[in-house]
Amino acid sequence: MWDFRIGQALGLMLRTLPFILFRLVVYFGVALAYVLMTGVGAGVGWGIGGFGDEGFRAASTFWGGVIGFGIVGAVMYVLREYLLYVVKAGHIAVLVELLDGQTLPEGRGQIDHANTVIKERFGQASLLFGVDQLIKGVLRTITGLMRGIFGFLPIPGARQFIRIIEAFLKIAVGFIDEVILAYCIKTRSDNAWASSRDALVLYGQNAKPMLKNAAWLALIVYGLSFLVFLIMLGPAALVAYMIPGGWSATGVIVALLFAWSVKVALLEPFAITCMMQAYFKTIEGQQPDPEWEAKLDGLSKKFRKLKQKAAESTERPSAGEAGDSSAASRT
Repeated sequence: MWDFRIGQALGLMLRTLPFILFRLVVYFGVALAYVLMTGVGAGVGWGIGGFGDEGFRAASTFWGGVIGFGIVGAVMYVLREYLLYVVKAGHIAVLVELLDGQTLPEGRGQIDHANTVIKERFGQASLLFGVDQLIKGVLRTITGLMRGIFGFLPIPGARQFIRIIEAFLKIAVGFIDEVILAYCIKTRSDNAWASSRDALVLYGQNAKPMLKNAAWLALIVYGLSFLVFLIMLGPAALVAYMIPGGWSATGVIVALLFAWSVKVALLEPFAITCMMQAYFKTIEGQQPDPEWEAKLDGLSKKFRKLKQKAAESTERPSAGEAGDSSAASRT
């Protein structure tokens, strides 16, 4: 049915408990920031609304909440590179080492160790973010290709069917970009662009089993996320009642925020761990197929850019080589 082992995945997550706790603090903190800033903004708007009639107060309360929510959203946009670098990639790094049978430090030392591994593989956060964005671009192209194939099939109601398939593929493929980063860490390559290129080719030539596993995980993760959302509706309604103006939709938004925080803190690392199991098992003993590389090269501008970056990184001398050349030129 699938190529991952749920028991082993849960065991690996327990062994990375410091990172799980770190993720919980970070993402619940983000959700709480959204709630608090929305409440503060609504409160300010409600106070300003006192200078007008009831309609003006309702509008100013609403827009105050929207502005408060938007401020946190802007901060999160700025911090997206940091979250990928320290939280997500760091957790992937320690999970890869556990899958390889290595031992890890305990407590806070596990997080420090992960940061060291990520710096060795990717250097600055901007490099990791750039690699990740190109990976996502190539994966979107593969998803678009599959949508195009369905478009040519003579199926009644094909347009609606394609939309459902496309939405599901986007969810399923969303777990795969971090598995590509895991390949870069596992292979210990000093050229992240080249490792990502090879990992994407290996993914492409094994797309069928990988999408099958991703589809199962998407059902599991989003099914559990919906259950969490339902559980959170009760506490969220209380929070909504405390916000000035008491919008009926606020409780749903708050419940969605806290369900999201559980998803990214707990459910996503579980899904990624399972995908790593499936990916490394599937590609074991394989080499990137030149035909698949040529296919991706013709389909995706992002893939061509990734190859260009890989070539440039290979041609560029390392810091040690540059130092040796410089010393030789002075003698």
